[in-house]
Amino acid sequence: MQINSYSEITPEILDLSRLSEKTSQINTELYKKYDVKRGLRDISGQGVLAGLTEIGEIHAYDMVDGKLVPCEGKLFYRGMDIEELVRGFVSEGRFGFEEITYLLLFGELPNPGELTSFRELLGSYRSLPTHFVRDIIMKAPSKDMMNTLARSVLTLYSYDNRGDDISIPNVLRQSLQLIALFPMLSVYGYQAYAHYHDGKSLYIHPPKPELSTAENILYTLRPDSRYTDFEAKILDIALVLHMEHGGGNNSSFTTHVVSSSGTDTYSSVAASLGSLKGPRHGGANIKVVRMFEDMKQQVKDWTNEEEVSAYLRALLHKEAFDHAGLIYGMGHAVYSLSDPRANIFKSFVKRLSVEKGREEEFALYSMVERLAPQIIGEERKIYKGVSANVDFYSGFVYSMLDLPLELYTPIFAMARIVGWSAHRIEELANNGKIIRPAYKSVAERQEYVKLAER
Repeated sequence: MQINSYSEITPEILDLSRLSEKTSQINTELYKKYDVKRGLRDISGQGVLAGLTEIGEIHAYDMVDGKLVPCEGKLFYRGMDIEELVRGFVSEGRFGFEEITYLLLFGELPNPGELTSFRELLGSYRSLPTHFVRDIIMKAPSKDMMNTLARSVLTLYSYDNRGDDISIPNVLRQSLQLIALFPMLSVYGYQAYAHYHDGKSLYIHPPKPELSTAENILYTLRPDSRYTDFEAKILDIALVLHMEHGGGNNSSFTTHVVSSSGTDTYSSVAASLGSLKGPRHGGANIKVVRMFEDMKQQVKDWTNEEEVSAYLRALLHKEAFDHAGLIYGMGHAVYSLSDPRANIFKSFVKRLSVEKGREEEFALYSMVERLAPQIIGEERKIYKGVSANVDFYSGFVYSMLDLPLELYTPIFAMARIVGWSAHRIEELANNGKIIRPAYKSVAERQEYVKLAER
């Protein structure tokens, strides 16, 4: 790859970076001495309380005789079990994204009339400002769609005459517009990148107001705009499962922190996008897909448990794939025995694999899901259970839907913008003080030395 002068790391920068890195190291023993929770989680995975929320809740432990005992994972949206919510709209043949968006924003499920009106409202907001695609999205397209999305969000501020108004009615209006526009901003950003960088044909399909969010994603992305009902329904489920995960995840916590300063909606959302872009938060399913691609090349017989087990052990020993020592898609910061989102997803994934003729790959995924916890338990000292998380299957689903890797994390953002919006409104509605994390300085005192004596 050709590097221009703007991107060049010169020998001088290399020397200065070594000095910067050296002076930035903190003795790990000091974290124990001052009881500082790195990542704001203790050894059991429990988070340090930094706020209160009524939007989302994770349940992974029961209190038994004064002790925390791992249990099957549960996820609640506004106090309602996500498994029951998905079962409800799936059994009645509805798309769920718009319905659950209403729940997260307004605290209750809509009745038929309210749902129809809300869908129409979102549909009316699926319209970008005049020439926005030409002037903003198609100029200097980025190879990273999350950066493209963040840039588009910040630019929309310039089109909003009430951009700095943080009253609840205005923030709700802005939030609904962003929820409606995220699929277009992401898909058009990808189309521009694929055209200018990869030489592919450029397709800019305008969305249809009457289609659901999931349908519009497939409609605007695919050259022929064609999709099956089941393809759209499983993408819709993926969006619902990723919409919210409590206030303690990195991007939602970012929403609270930034919103507490009184900044505008576009700046708050851009900050949350920056958090989600990080591979430790939003990019995990890409790692899962790439790990399995490597596994399929290295393992000759996908049905041979010994071969698959040997590969998994090689991963843990940093001898395979990216040599990071991780089996991607296994384990979660909070869940131990199970991730309810992965459990919900799995039955639909199996059906999609049959429809797409990829049953052998699904069988490999299922085998790894079964073998990995046992192998991790044998190879590592773990303080809680290990199970497949939602990223384990989501990347496989996206690949079966022929979604490009570049859109995997933006799809996460298309869902999570709902949760961020609810958390932003919650923060503003409670008139909280600015969130100020406390840090303790552990720097040693130094004496000033005159320049001539240095």
